Amino acid sequence: MAIPYIKEIEFEYGVVQQMTPLIRRVIANNPGPFTYVGTGVYIVGHGEVAVLDPGPVDEAHFEALKKALEGETVTHVLVSHGHSDHSPLAQPMAEWAGCKTYAKNCGVPTAKGELGSADDLGFMPDVKVGDGDVISGPGWTIDVIETPGHTCNHLSFGLREENICFSGDHIMGWSTTVVAPPDGDMGDYMRSLEKVRVMNFDALYPTHGDPVKGRDFVNHFITEYAEHRRERERAILYHLSEGETSIPEMVKDMYKDVDKRLHPAAAMSVLGHMIELIKTGRVMTPDAQPTVRSHFELAKTAA
Repeated sequence: MAIPYIKEIEFEYGVVQQMTPLIRRVIANNPGPFTYVGTGVYIVGHGEVAVLDPGPVDEAHFEALKKALEGETVTHVLVSHGHSDHSPLAQPMAEWAGCKTYAKNCGVPTAKGELGSADDLGFMPDVKVGDGDVISGPGWTIDVIETPGHTCNHLSFGLREENICFSGDHIMGWSTTVVAPPDGDMGDYMRSLEKVRVMNFDALYPTHGDPVKGRDFVNHFITEYAEHRRERERAILYHLSEGETSIPEMVKDMYKDVDKRLHPAAAMSVLGHMIELIKTGRVMTPDAQPTVRSHFELAKTAA
């Protein structure tokens, strides 16, 4: 089995799309190997609305959002996590709208130069939210869902009226996500996948790419997403059993069919797997703080 990716998407930059009765989307013109066609900004509700993950600071993008919001009041600006393709426009948007920003927290810096999406270290929400918090407006109700893994502060948001999950970068239809230590944690990520799966959403709306629709398909999609991670773990253990100790060398083989621009990020995800395998006693390294340049081997009990 394999992840049934959804890579077809029809859109026009800066043009608002009606996705469901309660959801509209405007995509920013920031395509790339990590953002796909760009950051999809969601507007929830009518009249009094919430804006989710406003995206990068880009004048044309900001103007497109303002045009889409003409005659309406933005009551909340929600942010899934503090990466440069998600949160930089949050504070300018909130200041323009006269409202507040909502997120769990700022993030933990990752290794410079390793990822395509840098940390937005200047972002700090006006209001910190987490599991159990509810954000609402006329005709819409959003449940805050903590989904750490991609980052330690990652949030997803559940729209009750349409049983939809805005999954940020936690689950994307077009690709897997990067889990890069120290901000990312593979154990947390796997637990968060299962957390979302058992909530039985009818659709997932990620920040990048088109939605994953249909309750059975969502369940299948998340199951395959998790199985993909377990396959990566098995591949790592195989390489270790063959005497390979280097993450970069593993990546060359494990990701040989993946765009090489993504190999540094892939190495960080492999490091995430390694750290989880160390925690569970299956792998060892002489380094107190493992990095992608560390050397690893099977623990004696796992050999």
